[in-house]
Amino acid sequence: MEPMDIVGKSKEDASLPKATMTKIIKEMLPPDVRVARDTQDLLIECCVEFINLISSESNEVCNREDKRTIAPEHVLKALAALGFGEYIEEVYAAYEQHKIETMDSLKGGKWSNVAEMTEEEAVAEQQRMFAEARARMNGGAVAPKQPDPDPSVES
Repeated sequence: MEPMDIVGKSKEDASLPKATMTKIIKEMLPPDVRVARDTQDLLIECCVEFINLISSESNEVCNREDKRTIAPEHVLKALAALGFGEYIEEVYAAYEQHKIETMDSLKGGKWSNVAEMTEEEAVAEQQRMFAEARARMNGGAVAPKQPDPDPSVES
């Protein structure tokens, strides 16, 4: 198999964004060091190959465990199996940091108040969203959001 052969993908499909990779390469080097364009291309190819190698081994670890989804633990085991054990601690730390950043962005996003809703409020919001979606699908106007009923007044 050729180094860049990936099932169902051409070499162009299995690449990394050149501008982003060039930026990363430049950030890792002292400011007075220049990198030839063909060297940048070679480094990008090496990164793609590394990702392919880790992905393939992670898939094998996943299959051995009779799982259908590659999990972060499979990647860490793949690193160890391929002789990259010295990177496991740093990769795990980066993964943990990613989880924290992802949770922070979710907390500030559109789902931030879900945990604060009662079940009734969540059902009412879901019904409102369904009604809006139906109206959009039918080309109709979206019904305005109804104000919350006063909980102190019972019907």
